[in-house]
Amino acid sequence: MDTGPKVFYEFGPFRIDPDKQILLREDQPVAITPKALETLLILVRHSRELVSKDELMKGVWPGAFVEESNLSQNIFVLRKVLGDTPEDRRYIATIPGRGYRFVAQVRTMVQDGEDSAIEDRPRSRVVFEQIARAPSDAENLPGTKLHRRAIWKYLLPIAAVLAVLALGTSYFFRRHQSTVLGETDPILIADFANSTGDPVFDGTLRQGLEVQLEQSPYFNLVSDTQIAQTMRLMEQSDGTKLTNDLARQVCQRLGASAVIGGSIASLGSQYVLGLSAIKCSTGEILTEEQVAANSKSQVLSALAQGASELRGKLGESLGSIQEYDVPLEKATTSSLDALQAYTLGRKEMIVSGDWVASIPLFERAVSLDSNFAMAHARLGTCYFNLGERAKATEETTKAYQLVDSTSGSEKLYITSHYYEFVSGDILKASQALELGTKIYPREETNYVALGAIYRDLGENDKALSAWQNALRIDPESGLTHANLAGDYLCLNRLDEANADVQESRALGLDPVGEHKVLYDLSFLEHDSAGMANEVAWAAGKTQYENQYLFMEASTAASSGLLGHSRDLTDQAVTSARDVGWPENAARYRAKEALFEALVGDAPQAQSEAGAALGISRGDEVESNAALAYVLSGHTGQAQTLADDLAKRFPEGTIVQYIDLPDIRAEIEMARGYPAHAIQILEASTPYELSQGFACLPIFVRGRAYLAAHDGASAAGEFQKMLDHPGVVVNSPLGSLAHLEIGRAEALQGNKEKARAAYQDFFSLWQHADPDIPILREARAEFAKLQ
Repeated sequence: MDTGPKVFYEFGPFRIDPDKQILLREDQPVAITPKALETLLILVRHSRELVSKDELMKGVWPGAFVEESNLSQNIFVLRKVLGDTPEDRRYIATIPGRGYRFVAQVRTMVQDGEDSAIEDRPRSRVVFEQIARAPSDAENLPGTKLHRRAIWKYLLPIAAVLAVLALGTSYFFRRHQSTVLGETDPILIADFANSTGDPVFDGTLRQGLEVQLEQSPYFNLVSDTQIAQTMRLMEQSDGTKLTNDLARQVCQRLGASAVIGGSIASLGSQYVLGLSAIKCSTGEILTEEQVAANSKSQVLSALAQGASELRGKLGESLGSIQEYDVPLEKATTSSLDALQAYTLGRKEMIVSGDWVASIPLFERAVSLDSNFAMAHARLGTCYFNLGERAKATEETTKAYQLVDSTSGSEKLYITSHYYEFVSGDILKASQALELGTKIYPREETNYVALGAIYRDLGENDKALSAWQNALRIDPESGLTHANLAGDYLCLNRLDEANADVQESRALGLDPVGEHKVLYDLSFLEHDSAGMANEVAWAAGKTQYENQYLFMEASTAASSGLLGHSRDLTDQAVTSARDVGWPENAARYRAKEALFEALVGDAPQAQSEAGAALGISRGDEVESNAALAYVLSGHTGQAQTLADDLAKRFPEGTIVQYIDLPDIRAEIEMARGYPAHAIQILEASTPYELSQGFACLPIFVRGRAYLAAHDGASAAGEFQKMLDHPGVVVNSPLGSLAHLEIGRAEALQGNKEKARAAYQDFFSLWQHADPDIPILREARAEFAKLQ
């Protein structure tokens, strides 16, 4: 007897046993002709692929001549057996003139052993083994400072419960086949019909229902941005209520499967909520649910109860519902007003990427409910992306302290952001999010966050892939479009960056982050008018204006216009402090201090560094101030700052692998040990193309090779910077790299190459302030090459 592994194929409520040549439906044999079953097997084994009529006939009737009508008859039989209708081809689609495609999701099950029963190897075991083979091993991820050993108790059960999800799904397929939705079927949530007259329910109940469904890995929800874009194409104005009828039209245009709608009505002090799932193609009601709340304060609790019942009727397993069913008032808030503010803030954040506009809405949400974990977490994200790390740390820590009450997907969001924003260990954050993409493969937020982390790690190709995945899930996300365009820029793929921006504009989007991309694109294309347009866009937008003022300061410094750069930096600092962004103000001062030190103005560098540290002691501020100090001859102060950074951020990836190696290498060079510096800088090599550093680790390494009199290696490092203009962009390091190449070539005796590099530098600094120390040095060095 054959004891090798057996293979089964499952789809919907059906299972095929190829060895026994039987088709089962809900574990009951289905009458089917042998040739029809052979036809089905070929289609299933090539699921989602086009199978030509010729291939099918040769596979079913090998070596025989048959009429095409025989194949057509088999397809007719299969459709009848499977329940396919002309209006709803759930399993077999006809590709006119070419062949057929099996369109349903197929699960291939492998069973070891001797003719054991089908249930001897439940799909739960197979699914868990797939998770175990994922590249991120949750057991290898240590915890963070707060509740260090507790973090992964939230992530590991998420992976394990998929086993229960898979087994339970089969159970519900057998019980509810007529109404069930598949795991990949797109679902659209409509607005609730509100007859109470109370506007607090408008939008809020829809958000509550979305939270309940989002916490389950089972459902595939159509994003708000996709809905908004489709409604614009339907010439519906912004703010139009998404009624069930309108939602069904949107659903059909998007090719989704069902609309879930709701209603709320008041009966005295009581409220009645209705939920229904409607099939988009036919308008058939798949299932309905009705619950009551005794008071307004209990509406969210009733909604959660109704949503749980609805999830089971739509096909999610009992085990999955029990594991992924944090009550709505715990997963979000018990306050309707807080949930309403959160809903509006999340819309600003996801659709337009407008962190500034989101902040007061999330602040209102946490003021109404201080235990609203996700509102704290989103607020932390906004502050982090605006450069206010201290505020980001405060809000993210609050969210983490409340993590016990959140859903599985929310735990993943909060813990990964805690790693990133608080402990600074973005390697752990990336591992957590990589696991999250396995558990919630249709949640674009995980891919967006993962892309940002890859960008910070200098893994720009991986960042691009993450954002492309996010865009496939939600093609109309302005936030993702801006990130994707920025990454194309970093990879020197300017045409694709431009194309993505144009696609975003064609969709009617105008994300805030895209304006920074357009400024950088204009700089790289020497388009001063384009840069001016983006600066004009920011003018008057007080909480963004400071960023663009400092971008202009950096551009001026890259041309040697140090006086103008100082003026613009002063304006940026004042603007940032006026709107309450002290860390941004300090960072601008610290970066200006580094610029001054690099061009040889030691007194100005020390003054700026001291001013920066007087405003804030953030990691980026201390790092730039330390470099400014060591380059201006104050190694003791630089060492003190380095020691402080090492003590405060022991787990910080950026601090430990970029900031500290740069500072310590410059200290070693100042002490006359360039070989030690080169050795120290090996730690930063994997992260040297991080978008936030403009190739600073490469620049420092090039300086170390120069100090070691290795001209060839130095020239190679500085050339690497010129090969990545999308990373350097408008940093003064880009201009200085030309000068350093000239010095490296002169060190090797390559006078012609050296002169060419010096001339490139002089061309970029043709309007520079004449009294800059490094410019005087460069002119003297160039004269010696003649």
